[in-house]
Amino acid sequence: MQNKTALIVGMAKSGIGAAKLLSRNGWHVIINDMKSEIPGLEDALEGYPCEWRLGEDPLSLIGEADLIVPSPIIPMTVPFLTEARKRGIEIESEIELGYRYAKADFVCITGTNGKTTSTALTGEIFKAAGFRTFVLGNIGVAITEHAEETRPGDIIVAETAALQLEGCTKFHAHAAACCNITEDHLDHFGDMEHYIAAKKKVFDNQTADDFAVLNYDDPIVRDMQNCTPAECLFFSRKEPVPNGMFLSGDDVIYRRNGQDTFVIKADDIRIPGGHNLENAMLSSLLALSLGISPETVAHVLKTFPGVEHRIEFVRELDGVRYVNDSKGTNPASTIRAIEAMKTPTVMLLGGFDKHSDFHELFEVFQKSGKVRAMIVIGQTRQKILDTAADAGMADLCCTAETFREAVDKARALAQPGDTVLLSPACASWGMFDNYEQRGEIFKQIVNAY
Repeated sequence: MQNKTALIVGMAKSGIGAAKLLSRNGWHVIINDMKSEIPGLEDALEGYPCEWRLGEDPLSLIGEADLIVPSPIIPMTVPFLTEARKRGIEIESEIELGYRYAKADFVCITGTNGKTTSTALTGEIFKAAGFRTFVLGNIGVAITEHAEETRPGDIIVAETAALQLEGCTKFHAHAAACCNITEDHLDHFGDMEHYIAAKKKVFDNQTADDFAVLNYDDPIVRDMQNCTPAECLFFSRKEPVPNGMFLSGDDVIYRRNGQDTFVIKADDIRIPGGHNLENAMLSSLLALSLGISPETVAHVLKTFPGVEHRIEFVRELDGVRYVNDSKGTNPASTIRAIEAMKTPTVMLLGGFDKHSDFHELFEVFQKSGKVRAMIVIGQTRQKILDTAADAGMADLCCTAETFREAVDKARALAQPGDTVLLSPACASWGMFDNYEQRGEIFKQIVNAY
């Protein structure tokens, strides 16, 4: 690739990984970001001879590029990408770039909620089965960071979000799963039709030798069987499925080609909650489809503790439990979190506006009777307060100007036996770099009490 130029737009984790991979492979790399200064970027790219063009309009740079790798958060309809397509310049997503250089088989998880837990759990099952396994993607490590390290026979377990899949054309997953579909990222996609279309891209390029794992209880996901020639395996908490996994009483049963196999008692799965039963079924089917034994699957399900920032117990102080669910970045995710609570709960809500509707969330709050109080912050504050008023719950809400003030107010309002739950139902941008930073700061505040 001598004398070829790649323009990387957006220098977060995926941009850094793409810049390093392309630089190693002989490309002249131009890095660009709307920010003129990015702390830590120089250290991250030390030893890589990139051309720095931070703070410049990417439209002014595309004439120099043979390839453009945009950040996943950049819509494919922005002017500089539209112009690049007119000029015939290749545009490639970061995960597709990683796929181009990887030699491993991809096992992918997409959907709205449950992706990170399912990805981490699937990775642990493949590791326990003896596969050389890389857990990458939206879970926090760019695919391009490790793609070149992989060998034939290895497995890349990848969390693939809609924002990442949107720009894919050649990406191929040997096994792919969709957890569920609920409203999310409408600020980016505009409507649910385009959001769902991006999710479906994980099944593009599959063949009859591949596998698709689908949530039978979600009609949108169940219908995805019509967009892939792969063998489809379904999971359900509600009813038996023709092929896949379901509950029979408390028994988790794996059905394949007319034969039923007991896998585990549902109560023996370590991660709690009905939503995590779905995650466990999804991960199990991905592993079983590729030949891993039910015994190995069951062992990991009994021992896997869950993931950071997802209904993560932080500490108990003065009789109050503190739980970090910073990964609750949309209303449906927060619904799952409140359903998992067993005590009166003080909620921390609000953040970046992804154009979500909060009425269903407050309907669940009303029915559960668990919410003692809500502290509301961020860009969505007024929208959440208006929804609370519509639901007759305005008297349970108060506001805070800073995150620290919000956590302090939650502590003051909580009574012995309560839970303080950070599950904002919104993205973290604007106040934080990402949901991980939000969760870490929450834990720092709580552990310093």
